[in-house]
Amino acid sequence: MQQLTQKLKNGAMNVIEVTLPMVQAGRVLVRNHYSLVSAGTEGSTVKTARKGFIGKARERPQQVRQVVETLKNQGPVQTYRAVMKKLEAHSPLGYSCVGEVIGLGQDVTEFKLGDTVACGGLTASHAEVVSVPVNLCVKLKPETDLKQAAYNSLGAIALQGVRQADLRLGETCAVIGLGLLGQLTCLLLRAAGVRTVGVDIDAAMVATAAEHCADLALCRDQGGLEAQIEAFTSGLGCDAVIITAAGNSLDPINFAGAIARKCGTVVVLGAVPTGFDREPHFYKKELQVKMSCSYGPGRYDPCYEDKGCDYPAAYVRWTEKRNMQAFQALIADGKIDVAYLTTHTLKLADAPAAYDMMMQRQEPFIGILIAYDTQKPLTAGRVVRLHQTRPAQADRLGIAFVGAGSYAQSHLLPNIPKAADIALKGVLTTSGTSARSVADRFGFEFCASDEADLLTDAAVNTLFVASRHDSHAEWVCKGMQHGKHVFVEKPLCLTATELDEVEAVMQNRPERAPILMVGYNRRFAPLTRALKDAMGHGVPLAMLYRVNAGAIAAGSWIQDPATGGGRIVGEVCHFVDFLTYLCGATPVGVHAVALPDPHHLKDTLNISLTFANGSIGTISYLANGSKALAKERVEVHGGGLSAVLDDFRKLTLFKGGARQEKKLLTQDKGQKNMVRDFIGAARNGGMPPIALQDILNTSLVTLRIIESIRTGRCLPLEGRSPEEQPTSHAAR
Repeated sequence: MQQLTQKLKNGAMNVIEVTLPMVQAGRVLVRNHYSLVSAGTEGSTVKTARKGFIGKARERPQQVRQVVETLKNQGPVQTYRAVMKKLEAHSPLGYSCVGEVIGLGQDVTEFKLGDTVACGGLTASHAEVVSVPVNLCVKLKPETDLKQAAYNSLGAIALQGVRQADLRLGETCAVIGLGLLGQLTCLLLRAAGVRTVGVDIDAAMVATAAEHCADLALCRDQGGLEAQIEAFTSGLGCDAVIITAAGNSLDPINFAGAIARKCGTVVVLGAVPTGFDREPHFYKKELQVKMSCSYGPGRYDPCYEDKGCDYPAAYVRWTEKRNMQAFQALIADGKIDVAYLTTHTLKLADAPAAYDMMMQRQEPFIGILIAYDTQKPLTAGRVVRLHQTRPAQADRLGIAFVGAGSYAQSHLLPNIPKAADIALKGVLTTSGTSARSVADRFGFEFCASDEADLLTDAAVNTLFVASRHDSHAEWVCKGMQHGKHVFVEKPLCLTATELDEVEAVMQNRPERAPILMVGYNRRFAPLTRALKDAMGHGVPLAMLYRVNAGAIAAGSWIQDPATGGGRIVGEVCHFVDFLTYLCGATPVGVHAVALPDPHHLKDTLNISLTFANGSIGTISYLANGSKALAKERVEVHGGGLSAVLDDFRKLTLFKGGARQEKKLLTQDKGQKNMVRDFIGAARNGGMPPIALQDILNTSLVTLRIIESIRTGRCLPLEGRSPEEQPTSHAAR
């Protein structure tokens, strides 16, 4: 199928072929009839993309600070990779569309195939087919004009602004900014019986508002504006002012204060600065200033938007979905008519010209619709082939990626050797756009949207799984059952049940079994290996690992037990594996205590581990520390030797009165060595770089940590061999 995208690197816009979206739980697959181009939001995005690097930096200072921080911590190579990943990615445009349901997630009961629906949010993009969460999709009445219904997202945004103004029948509201959002706001106000004043700097927009949606429409630069509004309101002033303008000027907010009545309300809907003059208006009039958040309650809440958890209407009357439904009902019932807003309708292939027109102001425009050929066969289905397919060969490593986000693009893909006997075959992600971006950047032969296209392809014998955590165990099992080597990013699994399933699959492998590897990269770091060599073998060690992890918001998918597993399962596993590798023995006992926190995240904790060879380890995982402190520090003591590893940059060894230091120019956490060793083992049929027992035990330990925090007890690793289990590296 086709989708409109742009690249941040140069602002270039293209209609590209991508795979059909996957039919996922809680989502609706929609074939678009129309989508709306938002001149404000999308125009701003395109304008920034077309600026040079300096211009982009000025527009996005926070991202510049992130780049500087990455440069400081990870060096120039990783910084370059992170920046280019962002700049070279195909970025979809659009967030409001209307079309026909052609696919449903297995748990979706609200819709049926063939329904016409209006959609909102970033997944409602300019594409022939989109996959939209159920709470961002509303069913339409049969008589609905689909061109008008395509204004769904902006209509809901405008409606939320009107709700924030909390107006009554017969009251007066001024709307500052008469672009697309302002016109919609005026239409909604008039439909609610509110007397409406429209103000803009553009005379053409003022004239349009006067004809269609405003009782009084005024140019901002004409004289006596305040007096005219005062007369219109019989000397009272406006009960509310809604700012739908965008820009860097303080004039909209200060003018709103000037025309609002005493104890009135100012609603900020557009992107304007809010550093208003306290006097003479805001203070003396006791004005109330409100921010309006996009479509309404539920916006930016992953539980609502991604998981489909609705808010009870008795307590949250107007969610973002119910705002969309109310807007569509007004259109279907003829209470508002937005048809006049559509000044241009273009085919998808011609859509890039719409953005040129917006940027260059070549001709007047308000609403721009993209129309889709719904009779055209969807030629690109599950697979989009980009390069000539190389025939399968028994001695060739055919690699496919499942998920290819930031970590995969920065640390896995760049470290795969470029060799004649290694082929990057396919990439599958939840988004066809991201799969195409990765395929183009790294030279994959095809993009896929169905797991069967990877699992049943004889030319694919090696899977890299870098998807979200909740899919890891399933992909490991499927990959192994199809005879593929599997590298899976941590964690291996999220639950004890999944761990049992993985172990059962591994025990039932054929004699010439494929290799399983988990991305515990720290054991492969150069300074880690130097540390292990220095400490020797067979000596019990006392180990302390301090991790200044920093806070992650409670709403993040990483903190979600069902999706990310939480930080203990999702990240502490790294440090358990590290200590296991360092002492060369199996963990046999665990005790953990967590610092209480209001969200019960348990991500500031101390963990005590005991090992079969008498070694002991302490992991202090801290989410409450200062960012100024380096992230990781390891201390190891044993056999009269002490060592300190600082953030994988410096290793200091202490023996007797002597001190020895090893320093690296940049941080190296072992990703390059890790990928190289896995590829080497898969190529040559060698031993797995990490012993299977270590992999299974590490996941078991993280689950025991959670149980130890809950019970307050020291727990054994039940069901695992207590004997020492040296790793393959320990034997080197």
